[in-house]
Amino acid sequence: MQLFGSHTSPFVRHIRIVLARNGLPFELIETDYQQSAMKSPAARVPFLSDGDRTLTDSLSILRYLRERAEQPFFPSLDEFDRFLLTDTALDASVNLFLLERDGVGPNQAPYLARQKMRVTQCLQALEDEVQRSWPDPAGDFAIRLGCFLSWAVFRGRFALDGLPKLAQFRERFESDPQVAASHPSNPG
Repeated sequence: MQLFGSHTSPFVRHIRIVLARNGLPFELIETDYQQSAMKSPAARVPFLSDGDRTLTDSLSILRYLRERAEQPFFPSLDEFDRFLLTDTALDASVNLFLLERDGVGPNQAPYLARQKMRVTQCLQALEDEVQRSWPDPAGDFAIRLGCFLSWAVFRGRFALDGLPKLAQFRERFESDPQVAASHPSNPG
């Protein structure tokens, strides 16, 4: 199995954690923007090659890995919805990050200001959700949330000062040895 992606990508990190926790051997092939544009129709990472099968989105890769391990893929609609809320915030954060690297920020485009607001609102909703019910650490919602929060702190996207439950969640998430081994600052 070959996983193509960047070591710092939170989407790729999620896949790496699932692979490690299930003991599935894989090769991580570092892939930059140019390579992903040539090798994946989505022109992004991650993408996975396993024999004759190629998957081009982290969600389809997760489903494939869960099915291979005979594990449930989102055992409830509520968990899937929380995952998608996290994914919305993560995707908007990554887009803002990449655009800001190119010199375009929320002050220059109303759409980007809306994306920034979307991230803030999602974070508050996730804070409320974690306060109501602590996520199952083995579930994909928890893994995606942990990868998102760790990436955001690693990239200096936002602080978790006003979000104590999310800060506590991130600390617990990073205390898992397999998770810590996958941190973007640990190139493995």
